[in-house]
Amino acid sequence: MNSENMKRLLIAGAFLSTACHSTAYAGSCAADIDAMQARVDAKLETIAATGRFAPESISAGMSDQPTPRSIAAAEARLGELNQHMIRNVRRAMTRARAADARGNEGRCEKELARVQRALGP
Repeated sequence: MNSENMKRLLIAGAFLSTACHSTAYAGSCAADIDAMQARVDAKLETIAATGRFAPESISAGMSDQPTPRSIAAAEARLGELNQHMIRNVRRAMTRARAADARGNEGRCEKELARVQRALGP
């Protein structure tokens, strides 16, 4: 795997890690959250695998690994990741998990519906 593909996978991992939450707080909506997270993962993997390449910036070699934000910014410049969509998905998944932890299944489902709309078909 070349460094560009690794960077693309790091983007997906960074996004996913911000969306993850401990299963210790899982409620009745947990299975739906897990299923939606799998959809998010699949979408990001597809974007990362099929995306274009760009040369590394001068600052890319100044640390051991690129930061999630710098990678996402590079992908956004390439037009491969819609920052608005990412922000909406991340926030809605966080709200869904919080609602699930509180036992508010209706709110959890509403937030998952937002994720579904943001991801598209």
